[in-house]
Amino acid sequence: MQVASLVLDQNSGGGFNSKQKYLYGQFSIQMKLIPGNSAGTVTSFYLSSGEGPGHDEIDMEFMGNSSGAPVVLNTNVWANGDGKKEHQFYLWFDPSTDYHTYTIIWNDKNIIFKVDDLFIRSFKRYADLPYPGNQSMSVHATLWDGSYWATQQGKVPIDWSNAPFVVSYKGYNADACTPNGEGRPLSCPAGTDRWMKRQLNDAEWGTVAWAKQNFMHYNYCEDGWRFPQGSPAECSRY
Repeated sequence: MQVASLVLDQNSGGGFNSKQKYLYGQFSIQMKLIPGNSAGTVTSFYLSSGEGPGHDEIDMEFMGNSSGAPVVLNTNVWANGDGKKEHQFYLWFDPSTDYHTYTIIWNDKNIIFKVDDLFIRSFKRYADLPYPGNQSMSVHATLWDGSYWATQQGKVPIDWSNAPFVVSYKGYNADACTPNGEGRPLSCPAGTDRWMKRQLNDAEWGTVAWAKQNFMHYNYCEDGWRFPQGSPAECSRY
């Protein structure tokens, strides 16, 4: 299986992206993250419609940490430029010692985040709230200097004496639909229902609850300082 590596040093970071844009699908990749002191680094696997104030985006971002401290996985959803919907988790394993599989399932009902075989989050669609479904998105993987925010809200910057920082990727898979132009039906692979109709069952909601109870680092719905007028509307509907 082909392995691609991204390298970060003081001169530049790295990244790659899909040539194709997609509208709904299941996207997964195996990653082996930076060993040792990765504080200040951000490694990502995400979907994006592009830059601009009205963009859509679905994020899995791995925020590096000091040696021995757990890496934080930041999950986030942007719809028509509306973001700030982070759920962050301490990873319950060392993501630098072996490859682990990270998966985003995106359909017209929900967005599901999965680590290996465990579901950790489902972001539901509500008819009256923004949801990424009107813009096609490409797949991206990046490694960059996030010293200003990644580790302990920016208190621990990158120690460049540990550079270069290397992240390895393999096993990328996009099982997804592609758009055919305005008003035309999507082009979808055979067996699309396996993810197009995917929602969590009771046992899978159990793993979401397990991750939230044991490993959640930050939940935007509980951030009263950030939302002094009250939490976003979807928070009361879970």
